[in-house]
Amino acid sequence: MDRLACANLPAFPLQLLLKRHPEWAVYPVAVVAEDKPQASILWVNEKARRAGVLSGFRYAAGSSLAPDLRAGMVPPDEIEKEVAALTNRFLRFTPGVEPSGEEPGVFWLSGAGLNLLYPSLKKWASAVHADIKAHVFHASVVVGFTRFGTYAAAKAQEGTVVFEDLSEERAAAREVPLDRLGLEPDLRDTLFKLGIKTVGAFLSLPAGGLYERFGPKAYRLHGMASGDLWAPLKPCIPEEPVRQRLVLDDPETDATRFLFIIKGLLHPILAALAAREEALVELLLRFLIDRSGWREEPIRPAAPTLDSVQVLDLVRLRMETVKFSAGVVEIELVVGSSPATRDQLRFFAERPTRDLDAANRALARLRAEFGDKAVVRAKLTDGHLPEARFTWEPLSRVALPRNDLNGLNDLNVLNCPTAKVLVRRILVKPIPLPSPPRHGRDDGWLLLGPKYGTVDKLSGPYIFSGGWWARELHREYYFAETRRGDLLWVYYDKPRRRWFLQGQVE
Repeated sequence: MDRLACANLPAFPLQLLLKRHPEWAVYPVAVVAEDKPQASILWVNEKARRAGVLSGFRYAAGSSLAPDLRAGMVPPDEIEKEVAALTNRFLRFTPGVEPSGEEPGVFWLSGAGLNLLYPSLKKWASAVHADIKAHVFHASVVVGFTRFGTYAAAKAQEGTVVFEDLSEERAAAREVPLDRLGLEPDLRDTLFKLGIKTVGAFLSLPAGGLYERFGPKAYRLHGMASGDLWAPLKPCIPEEPVRQRLVLDDPETDATRFLFIIKGLLHPILAALAAREEALVELLLRFLIDRSGWREEPIRPAAPTLDSVQVLDLVRLRMETVKFSAGVVEIELVVGSSPATRDQLRFFAERPTRDLDAANRALARLRAEFGDKAVVRAKLTDGHLPEARFTWEPLSRVALPRNDLNGLNDLNVLNCPTAKVLVRRILVKPIPLPSPPRHGRDDGWLLLGPKYGTVDKLSGPYIFSGGWWARELHREYYFAETRRGDLLWVYYDKPRRRWFLQGQVE
């Protein structure tokens, strides 16, 4: 009988949440289905379990049992991405890897034919466990004979376990508590009321009665636990990344010739992606420099694409800035891909007034030429003064501006098509202004000269004061409406006794 291993990363989405919030590790933590008090709890850690919080509870009920309960959501796409990454890592230890389609974080690994690579199954299991631990995940690896036996033992054990015979595996599986398994909450709670709390007690129930009372899922679980149902391992077959390679006859340094070479390699790559119904997400340019090793240059379009013109344009911009210390003797193109979308089919039905795709392509060109930090956007932060209430963060994609109308929801915004969006532009450095005439600030005051006209109306003041711990600040802010129709944002700096232009509202 071929040996089989089960690698279990308990409450895998919860581990992803704790990697995002490591400060929560000392608290009871749960993953919830949505950000609401009555949201269902999907996964819990051991501290929450000891407090009586189980999956299937409402968050409000869980917080009543554990007042310091922390909770958060984990998007499904994030879980799928991490499961795929783990699957690829496990393929280094065995060619047969099957991730569970029902419970993320559970993997079955084939141990057949590995005796020439590992001196013992214990060494193999320890190598798999050490690799998982190196990526800051908690896991257990159990080597046994059956799917359910290794799965149940991995749910209850820690570290690595190797069963020497089938009877030892079955005995260990019968002692596993049912709340460790991925049972539906209703089935688990009903069985608890009947005093059925372990796998052994569950197996003592008649299979036919389970089917009539609880349905096919409970019947299937009973069959798997008893050994009556058996399914062979269905290992995933990873797709090799699409790539093209060309060995040059002579070392090359000319960027223009590189562009023509890459163009010839790119078209077969895009044809292969189209055949797989995928689109290009990233193009990795690899250059083997004579006597210096490989150099890599990543190219990322604004959105997944199969447009060779767009990709070549980004490659051209990058090649204009790349300098090689010696001649290149080999070029390789490696593609990162994602499923192709059908956005092009909807493009002709309703074309937006603002072409966001064109804007994102323009940003991708800027990043390709000047680096990822060349495109940023303002992000609101906590600060006392206006110039300290925002910071800059990298911008990957642009989106249409949205007016929330002082906190109203999106539906109300859609129902108010006449709502105007105001933009307050803040100067990097305030501009000193002339003082107003003595007879009044809103009568004949030329803030920025005759071009803007005199001030017709001055609204304010809005006072900002503080800074006594460093340098005392006292500013009186006003909105100045000029005769030309401009709305200027100005302030009077009382300690300096000067007027300044802070920005403009448009």
